[in-house]
Amino acid sequence: MRILLVEDDDRIAQALAEALTDQHYAVDIAADGQEGWNFVEAGNYDLIILDLMLPKIDGITLCQRLRSSGLQTPILMLTARDTSTDKVLGLDVGADDYVIKPFDLPELTARIRALLRRSSTTLPPILEWENLCLNPNTQQVTYGINLLHLTPKEYSLLELFLRTNGRVLTRTMILDHLWAFEDLPGEETIKVHLRSLRQKLKTAGAPANFIETIYGMGYRLNQNL
Repeated sequence: MRILLVEDDDRIAQALAEALTDQHYAVDIAADGQEGWNFVEAGNYDLIILDLMLPKIDGITLCQRLRSSGLQTPILMLTARDTSTDKVLGLDVGADDYVIKPFDLPELTARIRALLRRSSTTLPPILEWENLCLNPNTQQVTYGINLLHLTPKEYSLLELFLRTNGRVLTRTMILDHLWAFEDLPGEETIKVHLRSLRQKLKTAGAPANFIETIYGMGYRLNQNL
């Protein structure tokens, strides 16, 4: 899952981005409203966290502009101003939820999960492929009765394969979904994570070709197991 965080307080932005990255999200940070707009124009996001008070383009104006452009991505608005007028205004221009600073991190992440679930109602709560089960709510992955202990990137990679339901994923697609723009690694990094993920799946009892390589194209979950 990819999140855009539009927040001009660098301390808050870095702390929140680190916490979300630990929970398997790829996070891009924009320091003002104009940069946030540029990020949205350049990429696709599963959720936008938008501060109300921003330089260049304020959060209310940016939210209104995003909705006017037809964007349906869930928007969670942050503000230090705890007034009903601000809340109503934010919701009226298209925000889906509203959190007051200073926020409680577990509550904020719970609201993020709720918004992501709401925007993905067509997706099953438990993702399965053959004997593999991934529970997005508990972030637990099992193959048969065996629990897999995955790194955050391995978990995100496996979830991406499961959510795309057997489609071939190119290395570029994987990079775009799992890494922030400023942290994009080389394609060799994907091979390293994929090699480790395949080994952990094999150790848990999955076939060696559970994730297959489609030469010249990319990777996908094996449909002929």
